[in-house]
Amino acid sequence: MFSTEKVMMRMKLLLLINLLAMTMAATEAQSLAGCPDKCGDVDIPYPFGVGVQPGTSRNCFLDQSFNLTCDNSTSTLYFDNITVSSISLQQHQMDIFMLVSEGCYNQTGQLRSLYTKTFTISSTQNKFVSVGCDTLGMIYFQNNSLRNNFTHYTGCVALCYSPPPKEIDDKTCSGTACCQVDIPVGINNISFVAVSVFNHTNVLTFNNCSHGFIVKHDWFHFSFDYLRDFPYDRVPVVLDWSVSNVTCRTASRSKADYACKSNTECVDSSDGVGYKCICKPGFEGNPYHPNGCHDVDECSRPNNCSIHSQCINLNGTYKCVCPPGYKGIAYNNGTGCSLDTSPSNQNLSILIIALGVSVALLAVFTLVSTLCWARKQRTLKQLRERNFEQNGGNILLQQLSEQQGYTDRIKIFTEVELKNATNNFDQCRILGRGGQGTVYDGILQDNRHVAIKKSRIGGDPRQIKDFINEVFVLSQINHRNVVKLLGCCLETEVPLLVYEFVDNGTLLDHIDPLKNEFSISWETRLRIAVETAEAISYLHSSASIPIIHRDIKSTNILLDHNLKAKVSDFGASRLVPLDETHVTTVVQGTLGYLDPEYLHTGQFDEKSDVYSFGVVLVELLTGKKAVQFSMPEQRNLAMYFVSSMKEDRLWEILDKQVYDGNNTNQLKEVALLAWRCVKVKGEERPTMKEVAKELEGLVAIEKHPWVKGEDLMSEESEYLLGHVPDMYGATIAAGTSASYDTMLKDIALEIADGR
Repeated sequence: MFSTEKVMMRMKLLLLINLLAMTMAATEAQSLAGCPDKCGDVDIPYPFGVGVQPGTSRNCFLDQSFNLTCDNSTSTLYFDNITVSSISLQQHQMDIFMLVSEGCYNQTGQLRSLYTKTFTISSTQNKFVSVGCDTLGMIYFQNNSLRNNFTHYTGCVALCYSPPPKEIDDKTCSGTACCQVDIPVGINNISFVAVSVFNHTNVLTFNNCSHGFIVKHDWFHFSFDYLRDFPYDRVPVVLDWSVSNVTCRTASRSKADYACKSNTECVDSSDGVGYKCICKPGFEGNPYHPNGCHDVDECSRPNNCSIHSQCINLNGTYKCVCPPGYKGIAYNNGTGCSLDTSPSNQNLSILIIALGVSVALLAVFTLVSTLCWARKQRTLKQLRERNFEQNGGNILLQQLSEQQGYTDRIKIFTEVELKNATNNFDQCRILGRGGQGTVYDGILQDNRHVAIKKSRIGGDPRQIKDFINEVFVLSQINHRNVVKLLGCCLETEVPLLVYEFVDNGTLLDHIDPLKNEFSISWETRLRIAVETAEAISYLHSSASIPIIHRDIKSTNILLDHNLKAKVSDFGASRLVPLDETHVTTVVQGTLGYLDPEYLHTGQFDEKSDVYSFGVVLVELLTGKKAVQFSMPEQRNLAMYFVSSMKEDRLWEILDKQVYDGNNTNQLKEVALLAWRCVKVKGEERPTMKEVAKELEGLVAIEKHPWVKGEDLMSEESEYLLGHVPDMYGATIAAGTSASYDTMLKDIALEIADGR
């Protein structure tokens, strides 16, 4: 059972909720959207309004009868040039200020008039008053309810002695010095005047002026002091307002002009002019507003439910029910709700208790799960921050911040971004695996297609520092034939690199007959060789710090949809300071492409990349892999190629797809260049810049309009191709069969010398 204190607390709480609801309803927007809802301190509820809705041609008022004007300079609201002090939506009344009519001795009284079209002067809220010792107050009006054009008159006379008797109460207005008369019903066109009756012949000691005015009930209180100095020049008047000049029955037939909106009722005006809209019982709001009236939540306000009952709000009403375990009539005028002690209810109580315990356990489980999830997220965040620091993220950010515009060159991705891009690094997204890591196919949030490489680096600080330096340098490389590094992620245990996606596979995919039945033409192969040589030459000679790739091979040369070459996979690359000629490190690379000198000494330089590129040239010429374990005599392609060249068997080992009968000299020159690139001694190999220049010269000769057939001995061809230095320092004109024969003699001499 509830105690008396608890009952009082509940009643106070309900009262407070009711007051809050009433306050919210009072402050609720009652005007049309975008229209002024106030002018100074006066609220402007629709159907009244000022001006036009912003951005539309629709008026803020229902019709011209409700058109108001706001003087923003004085914050004054006007209705037909009459000052408005308040508008009541519930009472359908408007408070205005009217001038007082004044008539003085030897002067004509001032006639005052009020015409309000469809609004009427409230007969219940106003009165006509005359003040003076020799005063006749008269009103002239036309009664709308009588439906005629006759003018009607009424008024009163106020007289007094000089001076008035002391026993007369100066607070009344009963005829002595002040008189009053009721306002007839249904008047919207009225005039009034106050004049002298006897020309003040007996009251010259008082104010010789008379005053007449219509005024709001209970506002004016007479005083004899007003006979000497009347203090008002205007007084408040109440107008009753309604819509249109037709009845509810007539108005409801016209859906377009009908002013009453949803959840409202129509009431004919008691003054006989127009109709009014009110909210239905259980609803509140503005019945004229397009949104209509809305449901009142009676359960949040004082209602008729008994103490133990439950209130259920319904549309327009509410109901009271006894909660489970109680019985009786739930309303205050009934028996109320009392505890049900029947056996069936006890079983129900047990069920309710069990349900409550289950809900409590579920809440505890949810809370524990939430706390565990929050802790896991915090742990993951700390782990990402630690990985970021261990992977050199702070060092990278410092280096990038020192370069202007670094944010345009490389982006630091989050782990979540790359997990979403690869479907949490799904195995189905793997594009390939290599010695430097695994490459995944990814789609970023902005729909960019990328290749995401999960690197393989240990926790060695030196290794981390080298990796950061490589990322920093590669972020500045902008070459059309180098796969562009878009960014990296350092929040994971091992760094992730994000590259542009190249969609047409590797060079090996296009020249290996086991993978591609229709291999690419010699012209395309030569162009790919030129583009690859230019990219490697750029890394060696044009980068801010020379970069040695260390893993040049046909699987690291990607081709786009136009078969343009893109050098990729810089995981094994190293930076070579400008003051150093080589770097010593653990031997690393791919079998078949490794520089024999580097394999022997552990020292690599730019010539190591030249050797690897030479093997790629041999692959382009022969269509064979760099290493073929199934063919012992051809296990190492470079050695097999050199021995074939020594035995003058070039045409036997060439890929049948490359020879078309017109490119004999070009194939010879590329073969000679490849042989020079795979020299055992690095000092005897050309630089990548020289290789790129010679390959470009071969392409230029092929395209030169002056060169015809086998005429490659002209000055123009020599100029385009350049000269190839032989082993002894002599110069051999490239592009001739003589050069090829001379090269074979050089090979024979090397054999004789024991090389």
